[in-house]
Amino acid sequence: MTHRQHPIGTGFTAASTAGEVLKGIDLTGTNVVITGGHAGLGLESTRALSRAGASIIAGARDPGRAAAALAGLEGVEIDRLDLLDPASIDAFAARFVDSGRPLHVLINNAGGSTAGRVLDARGYESTFAANHLGHFQLTLGLRPALRAAHGARVVNVSSGAHRICDIRWDDPHFATGFEGHLAYGQSKTANVLFAVELDRRWSGDGIRGYALHPGIVVATTLTHLASAQDDGRSVQGLFDMDQLRAQRLIDDAGRPIIDPDREKKTPEQGAATIVFAAAGPQLAGIGGVYLKNSDIAPLNDTPSVTTTVGGEPVVVTDVAPHAIDPASARRLWELSEQLLKA
Repeated sequence: MTHRQHPIGTGFTAASTAGEVLKGIDLTGTNVVITGGHAGLGLESTRALSRAGASIIAGARDPGRAAAALAGLEGVEIDRLDLLDPASIDAFAARFVDSGRPLHVLINNAGGSTAGRVLDARGYESTFAANHLGHFQLTLGLRPALRAAHGARVVNVSSGAHRICDIRWDDPHFATGFEGHLAYGQSKTANVLFAVELDRRWSGDGIRGYALHPGIVVATTLTHLASAQDDGRSVQGLFDMDQLRAQRLIDDAGRPIIDPDREKKTPEQGAATIVFAAAGPQLAGIGGVYLKNSDIAPLNDTPSVTTTVGGEPVVVTDVAPHAIDPASARRLWELSEQLLKA
């Protein structure tokens, strides 16, 4: 398969932080919308972009909670957005478009996961609905503002968990065989395929698409109480503390183990690839790619989701072929349009 998944040698590493990635970059006059920008990696990304001078609107299901988390940050506004409520999504997008402001960066960051099967009001599986469909609808609604920027980026925060599950084309809502990690993996595959097809369709308008793996950030990921891109919902995570210890993600005292070369990152390190996708000049003229460690990730066609380094299990987070397949990307776009219309 012909692909563009070739690292470009940005000079950043797994240990680079969001501040280091944005060092020397002035984002004054840059308008950013970020979903879930008040929690977890979204909060770290908002902080870094704000310090670089960007004007930011953080979409949040609970504006009051978001305001408390974002207090004191310059150039940050908060607007209500519920990714499981189509009317809320349309209203958010309409407010931004009607403001007349161009949108230079859209960061589709919010999301979550559940251990049990939960359906939204439409009967759609909630992990897929929030992590993919909600962002798909939002991005379509914001297209006029993205086009008006004459050079915009759409950033989908995915995960190496995309390797767990391809799109279940015959049963995307898990009417049968639901498992939380499979539903999450499918939604993260959808994030990557969405970026690939968006770039193909919209790059002619100057809108480029990116997906990324931020790293494993135990303090904020969907490990025990909430997901890395938690937008404020109370969600039941996929792993308990004993499982985290078994995976060597926390120590015996329950403290996160930080080892960037094995994907175990601080929030500042996890946000680095998000802000790199949003503003890294190294990506000028490049789009439709999956990133990790603030660079383009290589393609890895092994079916494994883990490997072993020095006797320790290490998660494989390079991009899998199924997540960048152009035919699948087109198929998902068409399916997503049909689901929104239905």
